[in-house]
Amino acid sequence: MNFKKSYFILAFLVAQFTYAQEGVAVYSDYLSDNYYLIHPSMAGAANCGKIRITGRQQWFGQDDAPALQTVSFNTSIDEDGKSGVGMILFNDKNGYHSQRGAKLTYAHHLRFSRTTIDLNQLSFGLSTAFVQSTLDGSDFTGFDPVIVPGVIQKDSYFNIDLGISYHYMDYFTHVTVKNFLASQRRELYSAGFESDNLQKYLWSVGAVFGNEERLLFEPSIMYQNTPETKESAIDLNMKVYKKMDFGRLWGAVSYRRSFDSADYPGAKQNLQWISPIIGLNYDKYMFAYTYSHVMGDIKFDNGGFHQITLGINIFCKDKLWDCNCPAVN
Repeated sequence: MNFKKSYFILAFLVAQFTYAQEGVAVYSDYLSDNYYLIHPSMAGAANCGKIRITGRQQWFGQDDAPALQTVSFNTSIDEDGKSGVGMILFNDKNGYHSQRGAKLTYAHHLRFSRTTIDLNQLSFGLSTAFVQSTLDGSDFTGFDPVIVPGVIQKDSYFNIDLGISYHYMDYFTHVTVKNFLASQRRELYSAGFESDNLQKYLWSVGAVFGNEERLLFEPSIMYQNTPETKESAIDLNMKVYKKMDFGRLWGAVSYRRSFDSADYPGAKQNLQWISPIIGLNYDKYMFAYTYSHVMGDIKFDNGGFHQITLGINIFCKDKLWDCNCPAVN
């Protein structure tokens, strides 16, 4: 079955939170020690520079199924850790539509701590993004008001992301506005087919409890809202860390549910998926695997979405804070 030439009900359920947002789609991989991927204010917030490579594949066995690859790097650039920089490269393909882009980030960290015992840090981040979008109609033979048969259409645009993070001891929160500027790709979409408002709001909050020598528990939530389409969803997350002789073993589970539903003849369904994650840190290296399973009666198939994250920590400094704060320590 050719994915490009078929239309499925599930395509809308998944696309409402991926295709609708330009730039790096918001999945659950931020839980793989990768908060910088969605929150620019986390650039350089940790005591190590972080390189992360991710690959995500949906619906194995289907031609031109959605796939996403990212490469990211962030680090502090001064001894006292007050300034951080980062870069993200991404390649996202979904049927006829694909996008490639890069983001450059600067973050500033204000520390109100009196000593290394009490972590109290407020961070601001700004990412500049350059994105090239493509509609590949080279083998399209049907009718679509946007796709031109036999033509590859391309357009590029510039945008920015803004973010704020706050860490206080074992607690943290992040707020990010993605695609802050109005942007419209007039070479791809005629007037009326696309809004120039691509904004998405993200809010994360969580805490870490437990004993570092035994188990650490990190419950968190992440809320996202797209004002233009009035779509919103929430992630309910639990992450557990176990200290090992070789480093750290950890696992997580994330449940995502949309607040709005899609209506079909005889059916009404919210977007729901559950994502178990397993990972480990060995010395300066990290590895994580994520499996996302769509829930509900309306499904493309029974297969899931698979993602691998590989990472390495560089330019590491000594542990700075006396707290349970894996994202910064």
